[in-house]
Amino acid sequence: MFEFVLPFIILIIVVVFVHEYGHYYFARRYSVGVTDFSIGFGKELFGWNDKSGTRWKVCWIPLGGYVKFFGDRNVFSQADRDEILKKYNEKDRKKLFTLKPLYQRAWIVFGGPLANFILAIFIFLMINIFVGKDFTPAMISEVAKDSPAQVAGLKKNDIILSIDDNKVKSILDVSKFITLSTSEFIDFKVSRYDQELNVKVKPNFVETEDNLGNKIKKRMVGIQLSPYKDTVNHQKLGPVKALYYSVTEVYFVTTSTLKYLGTIITGKGDSSQLGGPIRIAKISGQVAEFGIVPFLSMMAYISISLGLINLFPIPLLDGGHLMFYAIEKILGRPLTQKTQEGFFRIGMVLLLSLMFFATFNDLKDLGLF
Repeated sequence: MFEFVLPFIILIIVVVFVHEYGHYYFARRYSVGVTDFSIGFGKELFGWNDKSGTRWKVCWIPLGGYVKFFGDRNVFSQADRDEILKKYNEKDRKKLFTLKPLYQRAWIVFGGPLANFILAIFIFLMINIFVGKDFTPAMISEVAKDSPAQVAGLKKNDIILSIDDNKVKSILDVSKFITLSTSEFIDFKVSRYDQELNVKVKPNFVETEDNLGNKIKKRMVGIQLSPYKDTVNHQKLGPVKALYYSVTEVYFVTTSTLKYLGTIITGKGDSSQLGGPIRIAKISGQVAEFGIVPFLSMMAYISISLGLINLFPIPLLDGGHLMFYAIEKILGRPLTQKTQEGFFRIGMVLLLSLMFFATFNDLKDLGLF
């Protein structure tokens, strides 16, 4: 397990730093004082002060980070402005986050998730430009006997055009679209003798191992693929085209994640695939062994996940603060401190429950349960 630690720490530090820098960037843009920029929690390992008075530091527990604003005593301080006005002079008031206009506070909070999405787009952009993207059409080379694909009517030499309305631009897309499908039936559009056909396939759920040897439940339809006309089409892209496919990938991962979480909430999805820090550490170490490009790709996916999760309207997360700001906009005033405290207790219970569940899945994945 120790060989996974270093790649995991590198991944977490980069993704967390970018997230917190998003908050920091907009805070400085709107002249909010920043007293601390921390990577990790707990006791400080090392750090330094910049000319604006911000303490940049790295702490013992590298599982997150935070940006602390000047005068930000607690998360409920938005509700006691009169007390704040008495405590600070006019010069210091200009640096206070809580006294900034609503739209500025919203941008500062949204800046963290936004930075994570930008990081993912940038990683995919660099990969598409310097490594390239596969555009090999996917052709079915074999259909297993009595498999869901054969029962539904898929045949050898069918060219797969789309899956669940997602256009298949590469042979690599097929497995991804099947795995991330959340419907009972998977919709295939194929080309057969120059005719386009729509086929609904009900997949089997099979316990298997992924390419890294991790146990997973996978949707299987019973087909094997080969490049159309045995020709591989791998292209390095120009900046504009590379950016288009990078944004498209981030959008697809985001929407697919939301659909998957929706199936878990409704009880239709497989919650055993939810993982926490232990599983991320394990997979990041395994992926790192395959080279820098797979590792960077995983970093992009983790960055998307961090940005997306932080936008959920759960108190303690960025999305929870944005929810409070939306309520403040509607009511014309912030919620009372007592009301906010109640919401934050609920948020704490939800987050601790999610962390416990994800950690349990991680330990079960390691064979400890």
